[in-house]
Amino acid sequence: MPALDDDAQRAIAGTRATAGAMLRTAQKRGQRAFIAFLVGLLVGIYAMRELVWPQLKEDLLARGADVIAQTPFDVILLQVKIGLILGVLFALPVLFYYARGPLRERGILRDVPVSRARALVVLLVAILLFAGGAIYAYYLFFPLMFQFLAENATKAGFAPYYSIIDWTEFILVLGLSFGLAAQLPLAMTALSYSGIVPYETFRDNWKYAVVLIFGFGALFSPPDPFTQILWAFPLVALYGASLYLSKLVVTAKRAGGKVSVPRALAARWNVLAGTGVVGFLVGYLAASANAQQYLNDALVWAESSYRIPAAGEAFGVAPETGYAVVGGIVAAVLLLLMGLRVVYAAFDAAVDASAVLANAGDPSAIDIGRLDAAGVRAAPPEAFAEMAESDALEAANQAVEDGDKEKARAILDRFDTAEAERETAESETAEAAEEEESGGVTETTANMVNAFTEDETTEDDIGGYYYDIAFILNSIRSGLFIIAAVFMSVLAGTFYWLYTGGIGSIREDFLRRLPAGVNTQEALNIVTLHPVEALVFEVKISTIFAAIVCLPLVAYFAWPAIEDRGIASGNQNALLAWGGTLLVGLLGGIAVGYTVVAPSVISWFVWDALQADMVIYYRVKSFFWLVFLTTAGIGILFDIPLSMLLFERAGYVSYPALRKRWRGVALVCFVFAAVVTPESVYTLFVIAVPVILFYWIGLGLLWVVTLGGRRGRKPEPEVVS
Repeated sequence: MPALDDDAQRAIAGTRATAGAMLRTAQKRGQRAFIAFLVGLLVGIYAMRELVWPQLKEDLLARGADVIAQTPFDVILLQVKIGLILGVLFALPVLFYYARGPLRERGILRDVPVSRARALVVLLVAILLFAGGAIYAYYLFFPLMFQFLAENATKAGFAPYYSIIDWTEFILVLGLSFGLAAQLPLAMTALSYSGIVPYETFRDNWKYAVVLIFGFGALFSPPDPFTQILWAFPLVALYGASLYLSKLVVTAKRAGGKVSVPRALAARWNVLAGTGVVGFLVGYLAASANAQQYLNDALVWAESSYRIPAAGEAFGVAPETGYAVVGGIVAAVLLLLMGLRVVYAAFDAAVDASAVLANAGDPSAIDIGRLDAAGVRAAPPEAFAEMAESDALEAANQAVEDGDKEKARAILDRFDTAEAERETAESETAEAAEEEESGGVTETTANMVNAFTEDETTEDDIGGYYYDIAFILNSIRSGLFIIAAVFMSVLAGTFYWLYTGGIGSIREDFLRRLPAGVNTQEALNIVTLHPVEALVFEVKISTIFAAIVCLPLVAYFAWPAIEDRGIASGNQNALLAWGGTLLVGLLGGIAVGYTVVAPSVISWFVWDALQADMVIYYRVKSFFWLVFLTTAGIGILFDIPLSMLLFERAGYVSYPALRKRWRGVALVCFVFAAVVTPESVYTLFVIAVPVILFYWIGLGLLWVVTLGGRRGRKPEPEVVS
């Protein structure tokens, strides 16, 4: 008997035949595809060397920043990588063009009933949208963002020396994301027109879309409000425009081609002409009055050195000509918006007329919103029979907003009556069907189903651990607001302090504490190889501190459930004391590490490098992670024996149990260090060995406190003979 059924074998055979057809096409036309690939490769290498990098450095590299190569192969490897990508993009259309015949023969590729003109229009619109998003990112968002990042790094005492790989890939990926985000109107319009995602879904969930846009802006843009506005507001406006276009195409589809767009525009030519004139005058007067100065004042307030040029300077023409260009642009935009409005009004009128004709004589098609209270009470029952509860509530809310509470009450009363009648009819139908069924079959089926119902299932049957975890997580919900408030407060406070100069103050103060024999102020340079490296480090440190502070709170709110499930027992209030213990141990360890351990370790590293006549450039994240591990890391190590002592005294765990499980603790420490540390055996032991050492120190303290485990030991149960 074969391992695969006939359908699977036929699917595999079809895939194999399709792949074979593609390979045969590649063999026959491989020379042309290879030429296209080679052209793309050479164009990519030449463009990056001669055009792209010089232009990027001229347009986007902020003052005080520079681009460096970390290895001898960075430049050529990046050129080849981008050339390879471009070569593949050049070769794919050639392969697809010559593979059309074999794919049609296999039935994989079918002719789509879309005219070439429409396909070209869609392709042109997609290209224009992508270009618009990329242009916005390149000429407005990137200059402001890079200038802010460079100034922020310089104020903290860091040298913004960006790696050519990180810098170029960051620009290309972020520019690509803007270009793809600009496809939102096309995507929403296509999905709404095809019915895959109804227009009403986009309309009803616009609040979630705005929240997601600002959330992405908070993650992918610098944290200052100005650049977040530059990121989020255009996308919000783009979503609104996409929503309107989706509404337009859906209405046009429902109109069924009964409206002539040229005739609709010609009928309102006076409105369009007036809009164009007003738009030109507004744009011309605003440009001549130097309205961009208000935006430049906002940039000064945001501490950005970027300035928006005047109209003539921006377009490279005389000032009066620049004013006219701005007026023309404003007039064109307003004309486009007004034209869309006129066309939509014509489509909407056609849809309403079609609906009136189609629903003539149909009681269920009555528009409840156009009736008054008396009309609602007099409406036939069919108007409410198929109405959903959400529609009834929406109609009632609209009536309340219009000030007609009597109408709202009438709508709800009629809907409740129709709902009761519908439930009665369904109940009678179900009872009749049940009486017709065989009693024996019904009883047997019921017994079979009950064997798998929740009432017959115990925790031991299916995953007791799942019930434990779900029960504990559910108990945390009572304190979720407090936990979230504390977490966000600590994270925001720590990040704000680091972001507004705290990280620079730490650097200056720390360098002053290094031994006088090491001239670190001039020899030790800290650089940012990635534009957002310093910000990412600040976010990570803030998150770590917030998590440490919230850990006792999570344990406190979860403890009743933990005790109820029999997982552990002890005094719940001791968890709050544990929070204070963590804080004291952390602060004490930071004080010791900051004044003794970290200066000694880092000064030795610097002295060793200077003895070899090396120029020292430490990455921000490498240098400050070393400072963090030798300061806050010392505090975390101090917390280990203190927590062990507190847990034993509170009755959470006994000294013999801690001593018995030291091997498992050591294994967990090595696994944790292997995951969180860089790919180096040295750093693995640097993290794991001190943690295990302090665990043994905690065991030693407990051995003294418990007199070798004798104090606090539970009495042995008596054996009854």
